[in-house]
Amino acid sequence: MIRSGAWLAVFVGTALSLFATLAGTSVAQFEEAESGLPEAPEILPLREQVPLIDGIIAERLDLVIPQIMRENNVSMWLLMAREYFEEPVIESMLDARSMAARRRTILIFFDPGEGQPIERLTVSRYGLAGLFEPSWDPAEQPDQWRAVADIIAARDPASIAINYSDLSAFGDGMTLSQYRLMMAALPERFHDRITSGETLAVRWLETRTPREMALYPDIVRTAHWIMSRAFSTAVIEPGVTTADDVVWWYREELSRLGIRPWFHPSVGIQRAGQDGMLYGDTVIQPGDLLWTDFGITYLRLNTDTQHLAYVLREGETAAPQGLVDGLAASNRVQDILREHMQVGLTGNEILARARAQAIAEGINPSIYSHPIGLHGHGAGTAIGFWDNQNGDPRSEYPLYTDTAWSIELTTFGEVPEWDGQIVDFRTEEDAFFDGESVRFLDGRQTELILIGSDAGPAQ
Repeated sequence: MIRSGAWLAVFVGTALSLFATLAGTSVAQFEEAESGLPEAPEILPLREQVPLIDGIIAERLDLVIPQIMRENNVSMWLLMAREYFEEPVIESMLDARSMAARRRTILIFFDPGEGQPIERLTVSRYGLAGLFEPSWDPAEQPDQWRAVADIIAARDPASIAINYSDLSAFGDGMTLSQYRLMMAALPERFHDRITSGETLAVRWLETRTPREMALYPDIVRTAHWIMSRAFSTAVIEPGVTTADDVVWWYREELSRLGIRPWFHPSVGIQRAGQDGMLYGDTVIQPGDLLWTDFGITYLRLNTDTQHLAYVLREGETAAPQGLVDGLAASNRVQDILREHMQVGLTGNEILARARAQAIAEGINPSIYSHPIGLHGHGAGTAIGFWDNQNGDPRSEYPLYTDTAWSIELTTFGEVPEWDGQIVDFRTEEDAFFDGESVRFLDGRQTELILIGSDAGPAQ
């Protein structure tokens, strides 16, 4: 049995105290409006990231695994991955020095019942930083799946969850070849105890812990800091710089900082008199409305944020009121959506209620919000899709507490100063749902970024 050391007990105690604070009335870390010129957070050297990552994994194993196995009445959960063919759940459990599964990595969680600690076993040639108990000696039993069968027989679990799912990629990690090998080695009396671990996989990945939420605001602040510099005269020279120039500035800057993007950034341009979004080699001009979609992975947590900026014309000191009003409409839909996010409602129910209220208020919305965390488009229920606003089978899963979100949506509105042209006001901000309210991790954009000689460069 793997048990946490004294250092982790102190760490978890502190983190739990912090989580109680986050869930209560003191929410200083969660600002409603973000800073227009955020200060640069410290980016840790790789060596200093290791204890943070391993501490997060240890906390997650200690806190999340017992919770989700017992709420789903699962006795044993078996996970497997092969080198260069990662299973998303195992990948999230690898320590900071383990870059991938080695050969075939098999992890087993077993609940002995009666409140006893969950056993964490690794049936693999290599250990995982002391997080799992090594439970296989190839010299004694050369067949790895036979070793697994022996562990199962010795514990006689009432149920054995493995990851297969028609709906969720996060819960579909067991391959057909490995399933066949496992079943061939497993005594027949256990065959009818096999069940899907889909819900366990989703619950493991979507649940955020105290330590993660202590770090997450600064991670989002880092993304906001980079975005504030991208949308400034330090990077953009109107009449010269193209949308792609800004995209590749992002990529080069992330490489310089040692931070990984989880998707290729986007920069688009909306312009009076031209329909739709302009991309690529289009040169940014005064009077343009700019949009960016940008996300990073840092300390294994992901951000996903969209911002809007206006390029000032000569003599202007503010954006046209129609553009200001468009962002305000998207902010309003953010608030409506947050009000309808309630534990137990499905993503489809939340979507329908939020859209109905927004439309009743005279707004034309499209809502496509999603969980975020260990993956950019994370495990859990989705609240709409950009190409489907009428409900989706993937969104029949309920909303749970202690989950992180990208509140992603847009509104479409006429801009009088652009002769009534319909403009797309896309917004996306990262947030935390504590079961009672949805709070932005580093605030949200409530004012258009202004780019031009009168606006001044970002610091």
